[in-house]
Amino acid sequence: VLPSYSCSFLRSGSKFVGKQTSDRSTYEVHVELKHVNMAESFLCGYLRIKGLTEDHPTLTTYFEGEMIGDKYSFQTRRPEWGSSEKNDFQHWSRFPAFRPLVSKAKRNEFNYTNFAQKENIFMRWKEYFLVPDHRVRQISGASFEGFYYICFNQVSGMVDGIYFHAKSEKFQKLQLEHVPEKTFACVEFR
Repeated sequence: VLPSYSCSFLRSGSKFVGKQTSDRSTYEVHVELKHVNMAESFLCGYLRIKGLTEDHPTLTTYFEGEMIGDKYSFQTRRPEWGSSEKNDFQHWSRFPAFRPLVSKAKRNEFNYTNFAQKENIFMRWKEYFLVPDHRVRQISGASFEGFYYICFNQVSGMVDGIYFHAKSEKFQKLQLEHVPEKTFACVEFR
């Protein structure tokens, strides 16, 4: 049974932990969602990656996410992000959940309606700046100029992603799982 609007995993305050892998290395990754607005197809948060460079053992970036649906299509349509329609579909097609949508999604008029009620929510996560110093634009050995293609499974809470930047290694994988909250429900007796 899928949730009627949004799942319990995709909400403000949710945390995810996992790894990003390239051909050469594996890095520990933590994500914390700060704001989720399903009606606006938007979310934002912090992505923390460990071990990417020796000079900076931990890097944290602020990112914003676009949820594919009524507002955003599978085609990036942001020239400043450096992608193309061909590149978009090369990346989306790596997600098994996307494969049944390939022929429809390539049509300009295709609208992925009711995305919040589907098992998988597709997104793009774009890193914008380093936290806490937003003025830093480049770090030797690290790139946050690209973005992630994301497939989020609402049933399992798993995030699968693929990083894209024209000057970075192709098809770096992001795999995250939801971190359960360690809180208890409150009950008030009157």
